[in-house]
Amino acid sequence: MRGEKDPIRKDALFHSDDSRSINTVVKKQMGSFPIRQSTIAEDTRFLVEPIRYAFRSFDRQWLPPDHRLVTRARPEIWALLSDHQVFLTAVDDVSIQSGPSISLSNCIPDQHHYNGRGGRVFPLWRDAAATIPNIKPELLAHLSVSYGTLIAPEDVMAYIAGVMAHPAFTARFQADLVRPGLRLPLTIDAALFAEAAAIGREVVWLHCYGERFADAGAEKPENRRPAGPPRLAKGTGPSIPKDGMIPGAPEPLPDTMDYDPAKKRLRIGKGHIDNVPQGVWDYEVSGKNVLRQWFSYRRRDRTRPIIGDRRPPSPLDKIQPDHWLDDYTTDLMNLLHVLGRLVALEPAQADLLERICAAPLLASPFAVAADET
Repeated sequence: MRGEKDPIRKDALFHSDDSRSINTVVKKQMGSFPIRQSTIAEDTRFLVEPIRYAFRSFDRQWLPPDHRLVTRARPEIWALLSDHQVFLTAVDDVSIQSGPSISLSNCIPDQHHYNGRGGRVFPLWRDAAATIPNIKPELLAHLSVSYGTLIAPEDVMAYIAGVMAHPAFTARFQADLVRPGLRLPLTIDAALFAEAAAIGREVVWLHCYGERFADAGAEKPENRRPAGPPRLAKGTGPSIPKDGMIPGAPEPLPDTMDYDPAKKRLRIGKGHIDNVPQGVWDYEVSGKNVLRQWFSYRRRDRTRPIIGDRRPPSPLDKIQPDHWLDDYTTDLMNLLHVLGRLVALEPAQADLLERICAAPLLASPFAVAADET
């Protein structure tokens, strides 16, 4: 769009609406990313360097952190972004159908991050310096006294992830999840809390692709969480055989993704990935299949029904790679490893939830543990 000279054509590419146009002057800064004083119509500089953002659960895409280009940017959330931040997202206005009841990310989440249908964002920290927790100090003190040990904000986030981020929680409390607000069974047992938090740290690490809650120095090898993309145990994870490479140029982008359960094979166009469990292929976040949704944004035909916004799509939507990118393969393999490890954790999380619900729960005088941003 930077190279477009015709202002009418530039405005059409920009897809102007009531909140943004090529002549909009932006005054609010998005976190640490500075404002460009010129309007889009006047700007002849290169695009602001894109960063990763959490588009959908487990789907991280790229976004230029330029407030002139982002509608409903929510600067108050951008102001909280840091190398220590974790964002929890969920919906509370509809019944959750399946999968984890919450999702997590270290990246700025899209408004529809959880499953593409709106949602709320609950950050772990209320400041970019990660000094003000988004959990009431009175609650942290109450938990610390109850369990006889210091409970940190990260421990609470980990406990929430361990208890709520799996299908058994959604299945057990589906009727209750219709009502607005997240409800957490909080155990009175310090050992159960510690067990849930331990599992939850791995869940957060997985949802954040190894960029949060890393711990490479754990005593047991199976408990280690090195920084970087998580991996299943050697020999148990997805693999691409020599004849399975997803072809790049000059082959066009593929339009199909399907699964062969007998071979545990994920097929993408003319390529395939082996050793993909059924549970990974079936993984959903409230009715949205993660793999199929991820592929839908990278296939050749990306047309979608118009819902709500009746304007025709921006011509920029037609600008996409003409072939499968190596980065797509890398991201897909990382996603398969993450989902594989989450599926493997589900039985332990389900068992833990049963034991928490069967035991006495902690009476808390605090109705709200964390605030939505």
